Amino acid sequence: MYPERMKARLVSILMATAMAVVAMARDADRTEFLSNGVTAHRGDSGKFPECTMPAFRSGIEVGADWLELDILRTRDGRLVVIHDRTTGRVGDLDLDVTQSDYRELVRVDVATDFRKRQGLTLAQCPRQRIPTLEAVLKLVMQQGKTRVSIQPKMDCVADAIRLVRRLGAEPWVGFNDGNLEYMSEVKRLAPEIPVFWDRARSDLNVDLVIARRQGFEALVVNEAHLNREKVRRIQRAGLEAGVWTVNRESDMKRFLEMGVDRIYTDFPGRLLELKKRRREAKR
Repeated sequence: MYPERMKARLVSILMATAMAVVAMARDADRTEFLSNGVTAHRGDSGKFPECTMPAFRSGIEVGADWLELDILRTRDGRLVVIHDRTTGRVGDLDLDVTQSDYRELVRVDVATDFRKRQGLTLAQCPRQRIPTLEAVLKLVMQQGKTRVSIQPKMDCVADAIRLVRRLGAEPWVGFNDGNLEYMSEVKRLAPEIPVFWDRARSDLNVDLVIARRQGFEALVVNEAHLNREKVRRIQRAGLEAGVWTVNRESDMKRFLEMGVDRIYTDFPGRLLELKKRRREAKR
């Protein structure tokens, strides 16, 4: 009996040690997040159906420092990841996300439009269901390089923050949107979480005052309304200057030459390769 008790105690000690090592590794990973200014817009959505798990996995694999996604709340209170309020643009069924239960929404193949546009077969582009925000957060939390920026498409910020808190996902999470009320609520509920405030026709005289007062970390301006002077003014105000959504390489080059800090793109791998070539050319 004595050896058996010793064996059990040894196993217990070894398991506790292993768990401690895993926890330490996870904590260490949190300090190693990438910082390359490449946000994978709706995941790696140029290569995979937008806002699906394959798109998010690929965004992580190619090395984007942030993924961007959109959320809505279903009728039964689940936070799901999809850009539009209805599923018709991307899916084979047209349902109102906010008026449907999640068990109804999982019947929608949200890879349908991408498959058709790319001329792919079902084998080449399998069916995809709408993921929950919880599933995406758990995916991101498995690694310590890439974070996720959440864009609420309805009044569900408090729900999202509660989920983030429950999972302990704060280090992996940011928020972005143009809705000032939503983004201010993020800072009120979780001031440690970064906010990337989206702007279209940005009046910097107003927006910079608001952004600094609210404690936002960045202004992200639509590509049609950003120029070099605006980039400089945003940066001089102590904020990160971002631009959305840039997919042509010539435009990527133009914004990089302006000194933009962050570019949102459907092709994160393309942008990362361009940035790599620019670094090598400077050596």
